[in-house]
Amino acid sequence: MPNITVDLPQDSYKIAIAPDSLSQLGAMMQQLNLGKKVVVISNPEIFGHYGATCIESLETAGFETCSHLIPAGEEYKHLQSIQKVYDTALVNHLERSSTFVALGGGVIGDMTGFSAATWLRGVNFVQVPTSLLAIVDASVGGKTGVNHPQGKNLIGAFYQPKLVAIDPTLLKTLLPREFRAGMAEVIKYGVIWDKDLFTKLEHHPHLDTLENVGDELLETIITRSCQAKADVVGQDEKESGIRAILNYGHTIGHAVESLTNYKQFVHGEAVAIGMVAAGKIAVTMGLWTQEEADRQDALIAKTGLPTDIPSEIAIEDILETIKSDKKVKAGKVRFILPTSIGKVTITDTVTPEIIKQAMKPYGRGLGKS
Repeated sequence: MPNITVDLPQDSYKIAIAPDSLSQLGAMMQQLNLGKKVVVISNPEIFGHYGATCIESLETAGFETCSHLIPAGEEYKHLQSIQKVYDTALVNHLERSSTFVALGGGVIGDMTGFSAATWLRGVNFVQVPTSLLAIVDASVGGKTGVNHPQGKNLIGAFYQPKLVAIDPTLLKTLLPREFRAGMAEVIKYGVIWDKDLFTKLEHHPHLDTLENVGDELLETIITRSCQAKADVVGQDEKESGIRAILNYGHTIGHAVESLTNYKQFVHGEAVAIGMVAAGKIAVTMGLWTQEEADRQDALIAKTGLPTDIPSEIAIEDILETIKSDKKVKAGKVRFILPTSIGKVTITDTVTPEIIKQAMKPYGRGLGKS
């Protein structure tokens, strides 16, 4: 698999993609001339699988290591968890030249990056993603943060890693549900950026498990998704323009996560629901065709992802929640809406009435008004 460069005005970095490469992490970091002290941040399950290999690789390369574990789950993505990371950094005398290594999925990556951005006003940060969602999306681009009780990722910073080290073999221990969640972000890239990727996914008979996807398509998924993310971030590092398209499906998706207390859906599942909803809004506004919306929804369903807003969630609650979305500008919510497979537009003209109209015809399971 090829390496990919995230080309930025400052702090460009490499996405290194290679099977069985976790054992080479220390050697890769050694080439970056980082400080000797490293804290590996993970959750207990992932660390149980890969912590020993990670630590051995780092120590073989001459790094002094310690570790910090955060319980798995979006419900632990808050400032209290960050405080405990700071405590570990303080006890182990981590310095400005030290490195925080995120060994885990998107939640671990977001929290590790935010910790690195704020400890001593910024220390080195390396991403070692272990979930498909983190590999294709969360580990690339420098978005870090934690949740506020009133909304997802409202507290955070843009802070780029020094390296993203992707070892696809780590996906072998990923739960099927988490694999499917990652596929939501892959489908997102197909809708917003890469029509050929979308078509390849459409033509593949089964997308619901790693085994059904197979090595050849997996390589395509990883490289094309990472390249798409790198291309967009390279044009707009801090989301002042085109980078907002990466939020396709996230506006209503984040609201669904928040309104279910981050317990009913994992992130990718909520994004899938949000993409279906965004597609319906785009059809209602005449931006794309019902046929294209049906193609998107069929691909999401083929992946085994949910497509419906739970019926117990009121549309009025969604409308209220999205007012706190990070993408609100001058009091208006910006939606990312498709205009064709592979192209989207950014608009702040989606009114509450349009959202209600888009949801109303689809019956049970799409929220109640």
